[in-house]
Amino acid sequence: MADVRRAVRSSLVELAASHPGSPVLFLVALSGGPDSLALAAATAFEAGRLVDVAAGAVIVDHGLQEGSADVAANAAAQARTLRLDPVIVKTVAVGTAGGPEAAARDARYAALAEASIECGAAGVLLGHTLDDQAETVLLGLARGSGPASLTGMDYRSGIFIRPLLKIRRATTARFCFDSGMEPWIDPHNDDERFTRVRVRNRVLPTLEKELGPGVAEALSRTAIQLREDADALDLFARDQLEELAEHAEAGISLPAKALASNPPALRQRIIRMTVAAEFGLSLTRAHTLEVARLATEWHGQGPVDLPGLRVERQDGLLIFSSTREA
Repeated sequence: MADVRRAVRSSLVELAASHPGSPVLFLVALSGGPDSLALAAATAFEAGRLVDVAAGAVIVDHGLQEGSADVAANAAAQARTLRLDPVIVKTVAVGTAGGPEAAARDARYAALAEASIECGAAGVLLGHTLDDQAETVLLGLARGSGPASLTGMDYRSGIFIRPLLKIRRATTARFCFDSGMEPWIDPHNDDERFTRVRVRNRVLPTLEKELGPGVAEALSRTAIQLREDADALDLFARDQLEELAEHAEAGISLPAKALASNPPALRQRIIRMTVAAEFGLSLTRAHTLEVARLATEWHGQGPVDLPGLRVERQDGLLIFSSTREA
């Protein structure tokens, strides 16, 4: 209990400090499961000991399981027992884009953001644990989409804060047991149709068995280190972009020789950032490498045509222009 409370208190103190001199409200995203219930209880306890800090809860009913409304009502009742206020229940319609897991996540985050705006909350606390982080890193590794996919979940992403990223799932379950609280166990958490469930139930236990204990902690440390490295590289790339980019008549340009002189990690970031900032497009790695070859492997080749974008080399410049209709 003390570990969870310390983690939550540290987050609340840090976040409240960014709103000096005024009351601050935080919402806990509460599903009723062990992680979010432990987070809710710890937040209620710690907020009550801090000046000008209040805590409420928001419960999202995805409507994907029979009896989901009853589960949401029970979670709301638990929140009120903990003296969280306000307690908000949001019912959402889950689409199909990106698959069931992604669609449910998108609907949930939209509902949480909406609740935050409605009650003027400074942030929404999420119950993701170290185990969730380890699973996220493994899933990113399997996708093979580069270092960004291995950085895991950030401690803070806009209004969303994850105070329990250094806390094990077993600790939150013990918190609930020691507190006499009965968490809801989501049957989807054991449904191996979902990739994350297979990682949780099969892959991580196998790694722990074959490699020894501490795999989850090692994956979490790796995510932190890679995020630090990625943040530094992004900073350097932004600095380079400010120096190199020039607006052209048809779009924006980068000097080919200067771009080629950068290490690949910076070069590719500069290209992606240029396209994202100027055209609102996201390049894949394959697209980015194709553009980079206009700078690093120039043999007089013609323009690179990508979805919504054309890049061509003229007079030592890579000129980026939109092909979308105005």
